[in-house]
Amino acid sequence: MRFNKLDLNLLVALDALLSTKNISRAADKVHLSQSAMSNALSRLRDYFGDDLLVQVGRSMELTARAEGLVDAVRDVLVRIEATVEARPLFNPAESTRTFRLLISDYSLMTLMPKVSALAYSQAPGVRFEFVPQVAHPQRILERGEADILIIPKDYCSHEHPFEMLFNESYCAVIWAESPLAQGELTPERYVQAGHVVIQPGDGQPALDDWLIQRLGIARRVDIRTFTFMSPAHLLPGTNRIATIHRRLAQQVLKSQPVVMREVPFELPIMEQAIQWHTHRTTDPGIAWLRELLRQSAAAMDSSA
Repeated sequence: MRFNKLDLNLLVALDALLSTKNISRAADKVHLSQSAMSNALSRLRDYFGDDLLVQVGRSMELTARAEGLVDAVRDVLVRIEATVEARPLFNPAESTRTFRLLISDYSLMTLMPKVSALAYSQAPGVRFEFVPQVAHPQRILERGEADILIIPKDYCSHEHPFEMLFNESYCAVIWAESPLAQGELTPERYVQAGHVVIQPGDGQPALDDWLIQRLGIARRVDIRTFTFMSPAHLLPGTNRIATIHRRLAQQVLKSQPVVMREVPFELPIMEQAIQWHTHRTTDPGIAWLRELLRQSAAAMDSSA
């Protein structure tokens, strides 16, 4: 198929080249030989009148023209994929479809066990890929490389639909033998203590850290870590505090010598949301997955 003298099959090759910036990896991604991908790049260069990829040291970089094509090409392919792959019906009991979810380790430890069990009861052949969130996970969703993004509402993209899934509050966790565990956790004791904080992704502030900063509270950070599950495990033997999600704290209490206390400040509630690509709103499989997530969220605390 051609559009304005462009072989549209070349768009797939172009997308692979733009995303990998490497001829060999692009060839592997779309199951072509390296010589076939090199030929595709040559034809693309002729069509656009631009090198698109240029050698810089030992790697290849995109030209300004290529940078401008990245989102447009991916959007076209996502539209096509959403149209071609969509089925008028989705039968969970018979499906072997794989769903890819972008999630944090918080969601992995709290919500996903319910999702796994409930999905198995409804759709034993359905498979899941749980992918860790990186900096700007919205870009992965926009590129059509994930079916669902589970993320606090404040971080949702305004370009795609989302809906609220559940609310989460925060609490303080302290080593049970720490002096801080004795008596009331006052604002003064909280502020003066050392803190273990989460800073996931590529230097992005964790939501609880952002909320506390908005309240004008300056904490002394003794340890920064990158997973939501780790802070409570770093407390035993110290006089430190971790401010974490309440559902995680309830899990940690069962295995670690820590106690849970209320944060002596009023913190806003975290609103956890699910988001999907706008081109996949009518996909019956995605609709089933969204309902599965709703049911799982409702059942999450039933056995707590």
